[in-house]
Amino acid sequence: MRVKQFGGLPEQNSLFENAKAVILPVPFEAGTNWIKGTDKGPEALIEASASMHLYDIQADFELIKIGLHTAEAVKEGKSHEKMVKEVETRTMQLLKKKKLPVIIGGEHSVGIGSIKACAEYYKEKDFCVLQLGAHANQRLTFNGSSYHHSCVMARAAELAPVLQVGIRSMSAEEADRIIPERVFYAHNILDSNKTWMYDFLNKLDKNVYISVDLDIFEPSVMAAVPNPEPGGLGWYQVIDILKTVSEKSNIVGFDVTGLCPIKYNKAPNLLAARLVAQLLTFRFAGAIK
Repeated sequence: MRVKQFGGLPEQNSLFENAKAVILPVPFEAGTNWIKGTDKGPEALIEASASMHLYDIQADFELIKIGLHTAEAVKEGKSHEKMVKEVETRTMQLLKKKKLPVIIGGEHSVGIGSIKACAEYYKEKDFCVLQLGAHANQRLTFNGSSYHHSCVMARAAELAPVLQVGIRSMSAEEADRIIPERVFYAHNILDSNKTWMYDFLNKLDKNVYISVDLDIFEPSVMAAVPNPEPGGLGWYQVIDILKTVSEKSNIVGFDVTGLCPIKYNKAPNLLAARLVAQLLTFRFAGAIK
Protein backbone atom coordinates (compact mmCIF):
# COMPACT_ATOMS: atom_id res chain seq x y z
CA MET A 1 0.00 0.00 0.00
CA ARG A 2 1.33 3.42 -0.97
CA VAL A 3 2.38 5.66 1.94
CA LYS A 4 0.28 8.81 2.38
CA GLN A 5 2.29 11.69 0.98
CA PHE A 6 2.82 15.05 2.66
CA GLY A 7 0.62 17.65 0.99
CA GLY A 8 -1.41 14.93 -0.68
CA LEU A 9 1.08 15.03 -3.54
CA PRO A 10 0.39 12.80 -6.55
CA GLU A 11 2.86 10.07 -7.43
CA GLN A 12 4.63 12.04 -10.16
CA ASN A 13 5.58 14.74 -7.63
CA SER A 14 6.51 12.43 -4.77
CA LEU A 15 8.82 9.84 -6.31
CA PHE A 16 11.87 9.21 -4.14
CA GLU A 17 14.24 9.35 -7.10
CA ASN A 18 13.21 12.92 -8.02
CA ALA A 19 12.73 14.29 -4.51
CA LYS A 20 15.06 16.91 -3.08
CA ALA A 21 13.61 16.38 0.40
CA VAL A 22 12.31 13.27 2.15
CA ILE A 23 9.94 13.30 5.08
CA LEU A 24 10.62 10.54 7.60
CA PRO A 25 7.75 10.03 10.08
CA VAL A 26 8.73 8.65 13.47
CA PRO A 27 5.55 7.91 15.49
CA PHE A 28 7.46 7.19 18.69
CA GLU A 29 6.40 7.85 22.29
CA ALA A 30 8.01 6.33 25.35
CA GLY A 31 9.06 9.17 27.64
CA THR A 32 6.25 11.73 27.82
CA ASN A 33 5.47 12.48 31.46
CA TRP A 34 2.09 14.18 31.29
CA ILE A 35 -0.12 14.46 28.18
CA LYS A 36 0.13 11.41 25.94
CA GLY A 37 -0.37 11.03 22.20
CA THR A 38 2.73 12.24 20.35
CA ASP A 39 2.96 8.87 18.61
CA LYS A 40 -0.18 9.98 16.73
CA GLY A 41 1.47 13.25 15.71
CA PRO A 42 3.06 12.29 12.37
CA GLU A 43 -0.13 10.78 10.97
CA ALA A 44 -2.19 13.80 12.07
CA LEU A 45 0.33 16.23 10.59
CA ILE A 46 0.47 14.46 7.23
CA GLU A 47 -3.32 14.16 7.12
CA ALA A 48 -3.68 17.91 7.77
CA SER A 49 -1.07 18.75 5.12
CA ALA A 50 -3.34 17.36 2.41
CA SER A 51 -5.83 20.15 3.21
CA MET A 52 -3.50 23.11 2.73
CA HIS A 53 -2.20 24.96 -0.30
CA LEU A 54 1.47 24.35 -1.06
CA TYR A 55 1.90 27.80 -2.63
CA ASP A 56 3.67 30.37 -0.44
CA ILE A 57 2.34 33.91 -0.96
CA GLN A 58 5.36 35.82 0.34
CA ALA A 59 7.96 33.68 -1.43
CA ASP A 60 5.88 33.29 -4.63
CA PHE A 61 6.93 29.66 -4.56
CA GLU A 62 5.08 26.38 -4.86
CA LEU A 63 6.50 23.56 -2.79
CA ILE A 64 5.51 20.98 -5.40
CA LYS A 65 8.46 22.18 -7.50
CA ILE A 66 11.09 20.54 -5.30
CA GLY A 67 9.80 16.99 -5.45
CA LEU A 68 8.89 15.81 -1.97
CA HIS A 69 8.74 12.18 -0.87
CA THR A 70 7.21 10.83 2.33
CA ALA A 71 8.97 7.64 3.38
CA GLU A 72 7.66 4.67 5.31
CA ALA A 73 7.57 5.44 9.03
CA VAL A 74 10.18 4.31 11.54
CA LYS A 75 8.44 1.98 14.00
CA GLU A 76 10.60 0.81 16.85
CA GLY A 77 8.17 0.10 19.70
CA LYS A 78 9.16 1.61 23.05
CA SER A 79 12.96 1.35 22.95
CA HIS A 80 14.68 4.75 22.78
CA GLU A 81 17.96 3.11 21.83
CA LYS A 82 16.56 1.11 18.90
CA MET A 83 14.54 4.07 17.65
CA VAL A 84 17.53 6.44 17.75
CA LYS A 85 19.71 3.95 15.90
CA GLU A 86 17.10 3.38 13.18
CA VAL A 87 16.52 7.11 12.69
CA GLU A 88 20.29 7.66 12.51
CA THR A 89 20.66 4.92 9.89
CA ARG A 90 17.75 6.12 7.78
CA THR A 91 18.89 9.75 7.97
CA MET A 92 22.43 8.88 6.90
CA GLN A 93 21.04 6.99 3.93
CA LEU A 94 19.13 10.10 2.88
CA LEU A 95 22.16 12.37 3.30
CA LYS A 96 24.31 10.07 1.16
CA LYS A 97 21.65 10.23 -1.55
CA LYS A 98 21.70 14.05 -1.36
CA LYS A 99 18.19 14.31 0.08
CA LEU A 100 17.25 16.84 2.75
CA PRO A 101 16.09 14.80 5.79
CA VAL A 102 12.88 16.04 7.42
CA ILE A 103 12.03 14.13 10.60
CA ILE A 104 8.46 14.27 11.90
CA GLY A 105 7.81 13.19 15.49
CA GLY A 106 6.68 11.73 17.79
CA GLU A 107 8.29 12.96 20.97
CA HIS A 108 11.35 15.20 20.83
CA SER A 109 13.79 12.31 21.34
CA VAL A 110 13.28 11.25 17.69
CA GLY A 111 15.61 14.08 16.73
CA ILE A 112 18.63 12.52 18.44
CA GLY A 113 19.21 10.01 15.65
CA SER A 114 18.97 12.57 12.84
CA ILE A 115 21.24 15.00 14.71
CA LYS A 116 23.81 12.20 15.14
CA ALA A 117 23.71 11.42 11.40
CA CYS A 118 23.99 15.07 10.32
CA ALA A 119 26.80 15.76 12.80
CA GLU A 120 28.72 12.79 11.40
CA TYR A 121 28.03 13.69 7.77
CA TYR A 122 29.02 17.35 8.22
CA LYS A 123 31.88 16.63 10.61
CA GLU A 124 34.40 19.50 10.66
CA LYS A 125 32.29 21.42 8.10
CA ASP A 126 31.18 24.43 10.15
CA PHE A 127 28.11 22.71 11.59
CA CYS A 128 25.80 23.52 14.51
CA VAL A 129 22.44 22.48 15.95
CA LEU A 130 19.67 25.01 16.53
CA GLN A 131 16.84 24.14 18.91
CA LEU A 132 13.58 26.06 19.07
CA GLY A 133 11.59 24.95 22.10
CA ALA A 134 10.32 25.72 25.58
CA HIS A 135 12.51 23.30 27.53
CA ALA A 136 16.30 23.19 27.82
CA ASN A 137 16.41 19.36 27.44
CA GLN A 138 19.95 19.33 28.82
CA ARG A 139 19.66 16.52 31.39
CA LEU A 140 22.38 13.88 31.20
CA THR A 141 19.87 11.11 31.89
CA PHE A 142 16.22 10.94 32.84
CA ASN A 143 14.13 8.00 34.02
CA GLY A 144 17.12 5.74 33.40
CA SER A 145 17.66 6.73 29.75
CA SER A 146 20.22 9.02 28.14
CA TYR A 147 17.95 9.18 25.07
CA HIS A 148 14.90 10.51 26.91
CA HIS A 149 13.42 13.66 25.36
CA SER A 150 14.71 15.62 28.37
CA CYS A 151 18.25 14.75 27.20
CA VAL A 152 18.05 15.67 23.51
CA MET A 153 20.22 18.79 23.64
CA ALA A 154 22.69 17.20 26.04
CA ARG A 155 23.27 14.51 23.40
CA ALA A 156 23.45 17.12 20.63
CA ALA A 157 26.01 19.17 22.57
CA GLU A 158 28.30 16.12 22.64
CA LEU A 159 28.37 16.21 18.83
CA ALA A 160 28.30 19.88 17.79
CA PRO A 161 27.82 23.44 19.07
CA VAL A 162 24.20 24.04 20.13
CA LEU A 163 22.11 27.21 20.06
CA GLN A 164 18.79 27.30 21.93
CA VAL A 165 15.97 29.76 21.25
CA GLY A 166 12.69 30.33 23.09
CA ILE A 167 13.70 28.51 26.28
CA ARG A 168 11.51 29.24 29.30
CA SER A 169 11.71 26.12 31.47
CA MET A 170 14.57 24.09 32.93
CA SER A 171 15.66 22.21 36.04
CA ALA A 172 18.33 23.40 38.48
CA GLU A 173 20.61 20.68 37.09
CA GLU A 174 20.21 22.08 33.58
CA ALA A 175 20.77 25.65 34.77
CA ASP A 176 24.24 24.52 35.90
CA ARG A 177 24.95 22.82 32.56
CA ILE A 178 23.85 25.34 29.94
CA ILE A 179 26.20 27.74 28.19
CA PRO A 180 24.48 31.08 28.95
CA GLU A 181 25.69 32.93 25.86
CA ARG A 182 24.20 30.23 23.62
CA VAL A 183 20.70 30.29 25.15
CA PHE A 184 18.20 32.92 24.01
CA TYR A 185 15.33 32.98 26.47
CA ALA A 186 11.73 33.61 25.46
CA HIS A 187 11.31 36.56 27.83
CA ASN A 188 14.32 38.34 26.33
CA ILE A 189 13.06 37.73 22.79
CA LEU A 190 9.58 39.01 23.63
CA ASP A 191 10.91 42.07 25.47
CA SER A 192 13.50 43.10 22.90
CA ASN A 193 13.33 44.92 19.58
CA LYS A 194 15.18 42.08 17.83
CA THR A 195 18.42 43.27 19.42
CA TRP A 196 19.05 39.68 20.51
CA MET A 197 19.03 38.59 16.88
CA TYR A 198 22.40 40.16 16.06
CA ASP A 199 24.13 38.17 18.79
CA PHE A 200 22.26 35.03 17.75
CA LEU A 201 23.17 35.32 14.07
CA ASN A 202 26.83 35.85 14.88
CA LYS A 203 26.85 32.47 16.62
CA LEU A 204 25.26 30.54 13.73
CA ASP A 205 27.52 28.29 11.70
CA LYS A 206 27.42 27.81 7.92
CA ASN A 207 25.55 24.49 8.11
CA VAL A 208 22.71 24.17 10.59
CA TYR A 209 20.39 21.39 11.68
CA ILE A 210 17.14 22.77 13.12
CA SER A 211 15.22 20.94 15.83
CA VAL A 212 11.76 22.40 16.44
CA ASP A 213 9.72 21.28 19.42
CA LEU A 214 6.22 22.65 18.90
CA ASP A 215 6.12 23.86 22.50
CA ILE A 216 8.18 26.82 21.21
CA PHE A 217 4.77 28.39 20.55
CA GLU A 218 2.55 30.11 23.09
CA PRO A 219 -0.06 27.52 24.17
CA SER A 220 -2.88 29.75 22.90
CA VAL A 221 -1.32 29.27 19.45
CA MET A 222 -0.29 25.62 19.85
CA ALA A 223 -2.02 23.75 22.67
CA ALA A 224 -1.47 20.24 21.28
CA VAL A 225 1.85 19.43 22.98
CA PRO A 226 2.74 17.12 25.91
CA ASN A 227 4.07 19.90 28.18
CA PRO A 228 2.65 23.32 27.24
CA GLU A 229 4.52 26.23 28.83
CA PRO A 230 3.11 29.76 29.07
CA GLY A 231 5.07 32.65 27.63
CA GLY A 232 5.90 31.17 24.23
CA LEU A 233 6.38 32.78 20.85
CA GLY A 234 3.77 33.59 18.24
CA TRP A 235 3.56 32.18 14.70
CA TYR A 236 5.16 35.15 12.93
CA GLN A 237 7.92 35.43 15.52
CA VAL A 238 8.93 31.80 14.93
CA ILE A 239 8.64 32.17 11.17
CA ASP A 240 10.76 35.32 11.20
CA ILE A 241 13.50 33.52 13.15
CA LEU A 242 13.50 30.54 10.76
CA LYS A 243 13.50 32.79 7.68
CA THR A 244 16.45 34.76 9.03
CA VAL A 245 18.33 31.54 9.77
CA SER A 246 17.71 30.28 6.23
CA GLU A 247 19.14 33.51 4.81
CA LYS A 248 22.30 33.25 6.93
CA SER A 249 22.97 29.49 6.92
CA ASN A 250 22.48 26.31 4.94
CA ILE A 251 19.72 24.18 6.48
CA VAL A 252 21.00 20.59 6.21
CA GLY A 253 18.08 18.87 7.91
CA PHE A 254 15.36 19.49 10.46
CA ASP A 255 12.85 17.87 12.74
CA VAL A 256 9.43 19.02 13.90
CA THR A 257 8.27 17.15 17.00
CA GLY A 258 5.83 17.16 19.88
CA LEU A 259 2.45 17.28 18.14
CA CYS A 260 -0.09 15.65 20.46
CA PRO A 261 -3.35 15.70 18.47
CA ILE A 262 -6.54 16.94 20.12
CA LYS A 263 -9.58 14.98 18.98
CA TYR A 264 -11.94 17.88 18.34
CA ASN A 265 -9.41 20.56 17.38
CA LYS A 266 -7.44 19.96 14.20
CA ALA A 267 -6.03 23.50 13.92
CA PRO A 268 -2.76 22.56 15.71
CA ASN A 269 -2.24 19.73 13.21
CA LEU A 270 -2.45 22.20 10.34
CA LEU A 271 -0.11 24.62 12.10
CA ALA A 272 2.48 21.85 12.43
CA ALA A 273 2.07 20.88 8.77
CA ARG A 274 2.34 24.52 7.67
CA LEU A 275 5.52 24.89 9.71
CA VAL A 276 7.11 21.96 7.86
CA ALA A 277 6.05 23.46 4.53
CA GLN A 278 7.39 26.86 5.55
CA LEU A 279 10.78 25.45 6.49
CA LEU A 280 10.98 23.59 3.18
CA THR A 281 10.05 26.79 1.35
CA PHE A 282 12.76 28.75 3.14
CA ARG A 283 15.29 26.03 2.29
CA PHE A 284 14.48 25.75 -1.42
CA ALA A 285 12.67 28.87 -2.68
CA GLY A 286 15.88 30.77 -3.36
CA ALA A 287 17.44 27.89 -5.29
CA ILE A 288 14.44 26.88 -7.40
CA LYS A 289 12.15 29.20 -9.31
